Amino acid sequence: MNLTPTFEATQQASRTLAQVSPDTINAVLLAVADSAVQHTEFILTENAKDMARMASDDPKYDRLQLSAARIQAIADDLRNVASLPSPLGTVLTETDLANGLHLRKVRVPLGVVGIIYEARPNVTFDVVALCLKTGNACVLKGGSDADFSNRAIISVIHEVLRQHGLDSAVATLLPADREATAALLQAVGYVDVLIPRGSQQLIDFVRNNARVPVIETGAGIVHTYFDETADLAKGRAIVANAKTRRVSVCNSLDCLLLHESRLIDLPTLLAPLATAGVLLHADERAYPALRGVYPAELLQPARPEDFGTEFLSLQLAVKTVGSLDEALDHIARHGSKHSEAIVSEDAAHIERFLNAVDAAAVYANASTAFTDGAQFGLGAEIGISTQKLHARGPMGLEELTSYKWQVRGDGQVRA
Repeated sequence: MNLTPTFEATQQASRTLAQVSPDTINAVLLAVADSAVQHTEFILTENAKDMARMASDDPKYDRLQLSAARIQAIADDLRNVASLPSPLGTVLTETDLANGLHLRKVRVPLGVVGIIYEARPNVTFDVVALCLKTGNACVLKGGSDADFSNRAIISVIHEVLRQHGLDSAVATLLPADREATAALLQAVGYVDVLIPRGSQQLIDFVRNNARVPVIETGAGIVHTYFDETADLAKGRAIVANAKTRRVSVCNSLDCLLLHESRLIDLPTLLAPLATAGVLLHADERAYPALRGVYPAELLQPARPEDFGTEFLSLQLAVKTVGSLDEALDHIARHGSKHSEAIVSEDAAHIERFLNAVDAAAVYANASTAFTDGAQFGLGAEIGISTQKLHARGPMGLEELTSYKWQVRGDGQVRA
């Protein structure tokens, strides 16, 4: 498979975006939102073909599934992105040198952004919207699980692009096979940055095999520490929301860390999870505290491998700790630097947790479900970066830009 002509076309299209006005881009995004809603039946019909090929107990099932309500929510996100100010052209630094040179550091597009993602067709809309808003072309490599959905979505987007006189190559969807993945990983000179979205296995594969620069959007192995001073009512709501709101997303809770002095409160703390059908993997101290009060069929002793697992399902590990230090050590050992939370009424413990935990998003007395570009006021997100170079946390518009130095002179030469 020779995808070089495809990559060349996208690269060429990326250069034309610099000449497109912000008003036109916003009009395109609004039109895509309207068209997505208008084509709901078509998109859902194609999505149903993908759904029919996946087992309903697959952790990716919920991510793959679209509905009229989800398409409406996607359209709302697109309109939100259109309403946001573009970061392009923002002057980050401006100064005059002693030799008369005038320097400006200005935000510019990255160029061509490549995205490899699994069974999440909403990503197709999100990526195109954010890339267009920031003047970037994009190359999309979706998984075979969502291929019918992705092709339906990209056809809707391409029709809108053509109606507004834009080259459809600014948003390119590659074939869903492995050959296309290999080609994208090697697209040096055509793709400026590659962002994988999906399982840890996918992210590791991309990082280990790509020759194109990679921004990791790592798996979310998420902890919440219930401190000795924690408010039970707050904790009960926070843990239930973080675990059950949407189990297949990367910000959902995987491990509850409980201070040993609060074992007596554990049944009350986790009662909402029983109602939701959450299977608990409880350690040797938490298990006796739950036995007889938590449904037996949803309770089992924890194994070592349960700690450090991203479940993406109705499962939760429970670990008893003797101190904040022990909780911090556990997170450092088993976390993925995504999102971590503390429930506490001790101001000193909260500050120490917020400062000591090495993660992209760190919470005090709030659910980790808020780790999301839209929730952070960024519009839709292209991913949640767990690395420290270029971007960290939810990647919105600013994170899809770089910068360049513009230098104005009047004949200066260097001695």
